[in-house]
This record gives sequence, C-alpha cells and structure tokens, in this order.
Amino acid sequence: MFEGGYLGQYLRINLKDKDIEVEEVAPEWQQKYLGGRGLAARFYYEEIESDTEPLSRENKLIFFTGPLTGAPGPATTKIGAATKSPETRQYLCTNSGGEFGPHLKKAGYDGIILEDKADKPSYILIKDDQIEIRDAEELWGKTTFEVNEILQEEVQQPEQILSCGPAAENGVVCSCLQIGDRSLGRGGTGAVLASKNVKAIAVEGSGEVPVSEPDKFKQAAREAISYVRDSKENHTRYGTAQYTGPMNEFGAYPTRNFQTGVFEGVDTIRAEHMKENYFKKNKACHRCPVACAQYCEVQEGKYQGAKSDPEYETIGTLGGMCGVDNFAAIVRGNELCDELGIDTMSVGAIIALAMELYEKGEITPEETGGLKLEFGNDEAMVKMIEKIAYREGLGDKLAEGMLQLAEEMPEHEDIMMHVKGLPLAAYDPRAFYGNALTYGTSSRGACHNVGGWSIRAELLKEEHDRFAVAGKGQLLKSIQDTRGYIDSLGICTVVRSGYGFTAEPEGRALEYLTGYNFTPELMEIGERVYTLERLILNREGRYREDDMLPGRLRKEKLPEGQAEGHVISDDIYNQMLDEYFSARGWDDEGRPTRERLKELDIAHLQ
Repeated sequence: MFEGGYLGQYLRINLKDKDIEVEEVAPEWQQKYLGGRGLAARFYYEEIESDTEPLSRENKLIFFTGPLTGAPGPATTKIGAATKSPETRQYLCTNSGGEFGPHLKKAGYDGIILEDKADKPSYILIKDDQIEIRDAEELWGKTTFEVNEILQEEVQQPEQILSCGPAAENGVVCSCLQIGDRSLGRGGTGAVLASKNVKAIAVEGSGEVPVSEPDKFKQAAREAISYVRDSKENHTRYGTAQYTGPMNEFGAYPTRNFQTGVFEGVDTIRAEHMKENYFKKNKACHRCPVACAQYCEVQEGKYQGAKSDPEYETIGTLGGMCGVDNFAAIVRGNELCDELGIDTMSVGAIIALAMELYEKGEITPEETGGLKLEFGNDEAMVKMIEKIAYREGLGDKLAEGMLQLAEEMPEHEDIMMHVKGLPLAAYDPRAFYGNALTYGTSSRGACHNVGGWSIRAELLKEEHDRFAVAGKGQLLKSIQDTRGYIDSLGICTVVRSGYGFTAEPEGRALEYLTGYNFTPELMEIGERVYTLERLILNREGRYREDDMLPGRLRKEKLPEGQAEGHVISDDIYNQMLDEYFSARGWDDEGRPTRERLKELDIAHLQ
C-alpha cells in the first residue's frame, strides 16, 4: 500500500524467553493511525489489559516511529512510546528526539515491543538484522552518562542509546528514559524498563528510509528548511526558554507551587540572562536546522562545571515553582535529572509541594534530615533530586509520586498540583482559561503538549480572549487533534508548519514520502488517535471526575499580576468541559458516543 516511509515490520522481544520475532505492521493500521503515538496507542489497546500493574511483567513497553522518522527531511527525529504508567497508574504516551528513532528505522524496523521480564540485568543491541540480548551486570547501578560511555563502543554516538538511570532501578515513579540528553520524560517509562531488568537499548542502522518520489520530497524538504530557519529564529537564539519572561509578564508563571503567577526572581532565570551568562552552544536533534537546545555550562560558584540544556518547563519547575532564582542551580538540577534518569517536571513539582508542606510545618526537619526545604533554597532543591532518585529519607516518600501522597495526606490534596497523577506544567491556567482544559483532558494527565498547547492562541497571538469561557472547548479539540497526528508522524512539533502540518493541513511532503495522500485525512487521524486514547482511559476507569483540576486552581484567586483575581471556578470549568465533550461527540461523562466512533471508523473497538 505504501511505497515509502514505512518498513512494514517491527521487533517483538520476549525478554524472559529471549525470543526475538520480526512481525508485520498491518497497513490499514498505518493508514488509520500513521505511526508513533497513534500506532503505539493501537497496540496498547490490543495488548495491555486495564488491570495490568505498571511494574509487573505483564506490562509492555511499546515503541513506534512515524513515517517521517529518519526520512531525509528536517527534524525527522521522533520516536513515540506507550506503556502503563507507574506515576499515573494509567495509559501513558510519550516521545523523544535524538538519533534512536532514525537509526531504528535505518536498521529496518518501524518499532519495538518489549514484553515479560529478563531473568537478569540485560541490554539490547540492534545492528540491522543482528539483534542480541546481552548481559548488563556491569551497567546496573550506573548513571545514564556512564552507560552511554560504555555502550559507545557498540554504536557511533550517545543519541543512539536509550537508557534508564539509578532512579528507574529504584522504582521512582517519575523516572524517565534518556536518549543522549533527550528524554522520554513523563510518566515513569524508566521504571517500567528497569522493572523488566533492561538497562538500555542501543541501535545502529546502515540502511535508508525508502522515499516514494525522492526528487519531489527533497524539494519539499528544502522548502521546509527555508521556512523553519526564517520563522524559528527565536528557537535557535533562546530555545523554549524564550517563554519564561513573557509567561511571567502575563501573570501565568507558576511560582512557589502555584501560590502566585508572578516570580520576583524571574530576571535571573529568563532566556536573556541564560544566554549572556551560561550559554555555550546550540545542539540539534536528527537533521534539525533549528538546533533549539541551549547547551549551558556553569563557570563559577558552587555549581561550577555543571552542564546541561534546560528547557522552559525545566526552568519553570526547578526554578519558579520552587522559588529558585539561581540559574546555575537549575543547570545542575537538570544535569542531575538527565544523569540519574528522572523527569525534571514531575520532580520539580513534587519538590515544590514538599517545600510548601515544610514551610507549613507538615514536613519536619527530622524528616528532611535537617535540610531546610524552603522555597528559594537552591541547594535544597538540588539535594532533593538526589534524595528522590536514591530514595533517601524523605526522598523515599516523594519517589512514590502525587497519587500516593494524595492517598496518604488527603487533607492537603488541594495543593497537590496534578491531574490524573501527572504534575502540571509551568503555566497557570487561571491566567488563560483554555489551559485548564489542556490539563484536564490530556490523555496522559496534566500535560501541556498532549493536552493542547493553547499558549499561542490565547496569549502570544491573542486570537482568543484568554479569559473567555465560550469557544475554548472547540479550540482545545482542534489543537489536540493537530498534535495527535503530529506526534504520530515522527517529526518535532517545532518544524511542523514548514511541512504544512497545521490545523488546516496542506503540502504534499507526506505523499511524496509514502506514495499515499494522507493530507485530507490528517485531522481525522488526529481525532481518531485522541478518541482511541479516551477509550483506553475509560476502560481504565477514567471519566469526567478524573478530568477535574486541583483545588487550588478552582478556589484560590491569583493574588497579583495581569491575571490578578482570576480563578477557574467549578462553574467556569464545567461550562468549558461541557462544550469540549460536545465538540468531541462524547457524552457528559467523557465517553465517546457510538455515533462518533462510527464516524471515525473505530466503532468495533468499543
């Protein structure tokens, strides 16, 4: 059916039996779900039961590339993953850039499904059609940096190695997977891999991704590169850190665990300060002309020598959320997270919560081992990352995540800033109401990406009144559906407009690649992916009540800034949620109706 883009096969690896099978991907699934996030969700629906425990041998790790992954175009870098999350105890989708996805495609495979559990610590080496499960005793206990150094003898560069760190081995629910310095960050994928006694997967491919019409695709790629270079100059100059200052000015910058939306210390953590005092060089993912990663190094002081590339969300969660205005500490905190394999966003949010509880006397100095866990204490923030990764003292409790804390301390649930167990990103929805639906209806919990990045429409371009209630349901549906197909293509969202991949798709790059004209179907594919994910969530017991926001956002008005006095009351949120469900064709509880499932040609899944 397809003349390019896909290899048509994936690896199924049973870790207990060491059985490695090459299986075919159904072309009709590729047509309906593209690849990446969509295809991983489809396999999840078929293979992971609703009562599966995240760290059990019955859970699986499902990786899929998209048709564009590894193709000769800009930023064709992404690989998607799906698994049952130990952090949220439900369906999880996540993705990452780097060279792992492109090399998997060049090795001849669209994806990998890992199942069961190895009898002893192992790693997987894939070199074209040579796949081995090898002993990893010497890798166990090592950081991701150390793993990369050792396994670089097998492959060309760290970005071809997917690995987990000590946090994953210790079962920290927000531990992540690293691909070089890129992360499959949210939800605890690292803990799932480690629970299977697998430390890493290294891949090197020598083939090429087939292209249906090479000359036409090459021209489309050139046009995309030209467009992206002109339109994404700020991404090259500042990366996503560019949003720090503006979000603070909008009054939307979560500070001290969302107690306010304005951070008085923003000037020493904003992009301009980073560029002037810490920036060393830009770094790029596979074939990316933007190179948005801002690689920084601390030149002096107590964090001298720390090196990392903190993005907006990391700066927001380790910075403003914790009241920390020392950018050097953020660089070091980010480095530690990459090294130990832990999600910067979730760990920053849970440290911020602990700081508030400490200041209220609910966490004692005895519990912290004498550490003054106060807002603004950068040393405490950095130290707590290590304590959580190694489950030391209070870190052992925090390593279990928001859901466990809510069960143990229900009286403080209002200030636990999460939805469905996943901590909020670094935007305060009281300052722009559509963002409330972003967090509430995201398929994986409170996520600014999967849930729909409404910042552009509500704040940066002011296409929608940020404090309006009407219209936000339809807006978020459109953004989510767009993201649903983008995440399934195998490209970075930063470059998508260069290809014409927007809410009104145009351009023919995908047709030139695959030989099939997907363009008229892309938004429907995005909706199909999102609706499939909702079916999964319903099956796992998630409905309207699970889409609600933390109490702080519903009850406490912002005390200052441009959004002073605003709050997402239950009445406001329920109006938006009703409109959203209606736009999606879901019932009042958030269940897709049979009529909408028929329209999306997935009624047989209900």
